[in-house]
Order: sequence, then structure tokens, then C-alpha cells
Amino acid sequence: MALKKPLSGKTSSPPPEPGDADSVDLDRYDIAILHELQRDARLSNTELAQRIGLSAAPTWRRVRWLEAQGYITGYRAEIDRRRIGLGVLAFVRLDAERSGGEAMRELEAQIRALPEVIACHYISGAGTFELQVIATDLDAYSRFSVETLLNLPNVKDIHTSFSLGEVKAGAALPLTHLGR
Repeated sequence: MALKKPLSGKTSSPPPEPGDADSVDLDRYDIAILHELQRDARLSNTELAQRIGLSAAPTWRRVRWLEAQGYITGYRAEIDRRRIGLGVLAFVRLDAERSGGEAMRELEAQIRALPEVIACHYISGAGTFELQVIATDLDAYSRFSVETLLNLPNVKDIHTSFSLGEVKAGAALPLTHLGR
């Protein structure tokens, strides 16, 4: 079901189904809000309204609607990991035993609980998960991999590659496909 929203910023339509690519029906103001907040999430509502060409009240309603519908999932500061002593970024392919749904859910829960793991994805091809792991140095990563990752339930093996330099990170999501 396509989600329609009046220009006033109010909505009466049900939310889109998760993963339904056809459910995206954002107008130019919604897209502009997403664009501006990706660039600077600290904008005041007044400044955001000026940038997108609406008054403050409908801008505020639209931001709240985008949050409620799950388009905006949060706000956070981007911290330079190297400045706080986290100099190692590792990409870890984790091979897991595929012994059943409950075992996989337990492994997922334990991975989610590890603060050193900043991202985790199911992957195709070889391996089960691709993790992004941060550590202070190679010794700290080595200890983490041996003492923690290899001791997680159902883990068969891990394969690690290290970042030698960051070319691009924390980029804003492209929105050009929404302006059809």
C-alpha cells in the first residue's frame, strides 16, 4: 500500500510494510527534510523550515511523522574513533554452524551485546556474518578475537581483514531515487 500524506504534514494513512520498496511515497518536502537532517541533525526546527521552504509548524509535524514512520531512526554524534584511541578497524567474516534457528538467534543476541562490534550483516557466499570490529590496537583485537569471538556459541571460524585507511565512512544515504 502506498503511503500518502497531505501537504500540511499530517497523516492518516497506515504505515508502510517493512521492506516494501513500493511503499515509499515521500514528497519533495519530506525528501528535503531527510537531506538536511542527514547533513546536520542539530538544525533547529526554525532553521530546517527555512531551508526547505515551509513554515515551522508543518515542518515540525513532518519531522515527527518521519520519525513515527521509521524513516528517521535516531540522532547521534559522529565521533572520530582514532581520536578516542580506537585505531584498529577489522572486517571479520564469521563462519557459524547452521544448527537451527534458536542457536542462530542466541549468536545474534550475543553479537549485538558486544560493544566492539559496530556493525554486523548476514552475508551471501562464504561465511555467515560480516562484522566490523574496532579495537585500540592489534594486540587488543587479537585478545578480543581469541577470548570472545571464537567462544561465541556455534562459531566455527573467523577470518579477519584490517582497514589500512578509510576512504569514505558515515556517508549520508542517497535520496535521488526518491525524487522520481
